[in-house]
Amino acid sequence: MDTSSRSLIILCTVLAACLRLAAAGWSQGTATFYGDADGSGTMGGACGYGNLYNAGYGINNAALSQTLFNNGASCGQCYLITCDRSRSGGQWCKPGSSITVSATNLCPPNYGLPNGGWCGPGRPHFDMSQPAWEHIGVVQAGIIPVLYQQVRCTRTGGVRFSIAGSQYFLLVNIQNVGGSGAVGAAWVKGDKTGWIQMSRNWGANWQALSGLVGQGLSFAVTTTGGQYLQFMYVVPGWWQFGMTFGTNRNFAY
Repeated sequence: MDTSSRSLIILCTVLAACLRLAAAGWSQGTATFYGDADGSGTMGGACGYGNLYNAGYGINNAALSQTLFNNGASCGQCYLITCDRSRSGGQWCKPGSSITVSATNLCPPNYGLPNGGWCGPGRPHFDMSQPAWEHIGVVQAGIIPVLYQQVRCTRTGGVRFSIAGSQYFLLVNIQNVGGSGAVGAAWVKGDKTGWIQMSRNWGANWQALSGLVGQGLSFAVTTTGGQYLQFMYVVPGWWQFGMTFGTNRNFAY
């Protein structure tokens, strides 16, 4: 077999592999890492989850570029990521490895760099915790090409509601969401009220412009996957701002 024939076969093989990946729902992006080697530097973030262990997300997390973050609507979503050996930089991949991460933060554009850097507008990029990133890449590289797809989130335990705000409004961080991982709509009900529609304030924080201090609280949530659940009487009337209340229910899709 001559060199041109071998080259053609290799090209066709690569193209076929790319077509299979596209059909399987994979998209191309890039990935870096931030924080410390133990991942502690990724706690907190633009979704408002605070301590990611307490909130149910742990160390396998990532900050999403502006395009993927979608103004916080992607908070909590899960992504399966693998290093893409077919593209430039693929020599830094760990073959046969992938990792599922939860979206917990925003990687903002850096307009000191051309086009806002890797997290600039239009670029699908994951700035991952170092432990998660090292599942798929060699740390000396710093940045690798990846393939990713959104996948179903499997969480331990039920959905959690962390209460903040003031006597005039309620701010609730909705955590540990399974299924699609992200909240599409939310409602709150006090002991003395009907259901009140909430709106996204920032990240995974949802607000109700009502004074509900002293009332027991129930919640209803619809995920971006379309599943609706009610969480009745999960917050007793003696709650205080700063408290978090767990449930025994979670989403499947």
